[in-house]
Amino acid sequence: MSRTTQRAIDLDQQAAATPVALPPIADPAPLGLAAFALTTFLLSAKNAAWTDGTDAWLGYALAYGGLVQLIAGMWEFRNRNVFGSTAFSTYGGFWIGLGLYVLLVAPSAAGETQITNDLGWILLAFAIFNTYMLLWSTQVNMAVFAVFLALEATEVVLCIGNFANNTDIVKVGGYIGVLTAAVAWYASAAGVINNMGDRPVLPVGGKMAWGRTSDTGQVPQTYP
Repeated sequence: MSRTTQRAIDLDQQAAATPVALPPIADPAPLGLAAFALTTFLLSAKNAAWTDGTDAWLGYALAYGGLVQLIAGMWEFRNRNVFGSTAFSTYGGFWIGLGLYVLLVAPSAAGETQITNDLGWILLAFAIFNTYMLLWSTQVNMAVFAVFLALEATEVVLCIGNFANNTDIVKVGGYIGVLTAAVAWYASAAGVINNMGDRPVLPVGGKMAWGRTSDTGQVPQTYP
């Protein structure tokens, strides 16, 4: 074997051993937040008794808040973002599950009390999940923390209202849900515009000081 051939083989082996850097992808968080916000707004408007129509939120729970948010969660796995992948995937599943419950399970319920009891348990389960995600959201930024804080209040109030079968409490939960949607829309809008320019345009704040520190002993900020 000639030296030239051997060198070509060595170079091929070197190239095969060199890890290939994957190209960066767009941040999926603004899409996930937008999907969550719109579906939350539609359902909250119904809970607040603002709408006169049918379940307009249902199709969007399956397609936008469910499927699209779930896809955003999958892309967060690609970004190695454990918080974003867990949050978006879980709430994508929440909307799909809630939609399927309304379509497949609720029609066979014995009465309204049975449905509200089921919804109370569903909301309680997700409030438990949301509680620790609320704590960990302090290590993302203040805008995301505000989303989870408003969502925590929404789920707790709706949980109480459904267990008590009290429409007035459910209405209050609807009002808070509209606020939750507004905060999520803001966080989504900030994510879009801040990723388009050279510097942040809409403020989202940094993480709270009790989180992990960098090598310099200072808490790193999500945004400058």
